[in-house]
Amino acid sequence: QVQLVESGGGLVQPGGSLRLSCVASGFTFSMYRMYWYRQAPGKEREWVAWISTLGDSSNYGDSVKGRFTISRDNSKNTMYLQMNSLKPEDTAVYYCKVRRQGMEDWGKGTLVTVSS
Repeated sequence: QVQLVESGGGLVQPGGSLRLSCVASGFTFSMYRMYWYRQAPGKEREWVAWISTLGDSSNYGDSVKGRFTISRDNSKNTMYLQMNSLKPEDTAVYYCKVRRQGMEDWGKGTLVTVSS
């Protein structure tokens, strides 16, 4: 069974940094593009970034471009999101996602709170 487990969230001050991890199991991790999404309180879920199977290509939403970096380590079945220069509007639950055979699997999310 597919499992995606996010970790690394917490409370951080504006301008600070945080690194999220997503550990995957139950499927061949290296065969799939992976995604980060987030959902802020009272808002719709927003795509943040994706990374190609080999980690040689990626893309970001405009709201995080230049501040966040997505990466993956296929040997560890793990995807990362390095978040720098954090802003209060980055406060959200961050989710890991994979799409396989036309269906999506999501982790439970990890909460990031950016506040002074």
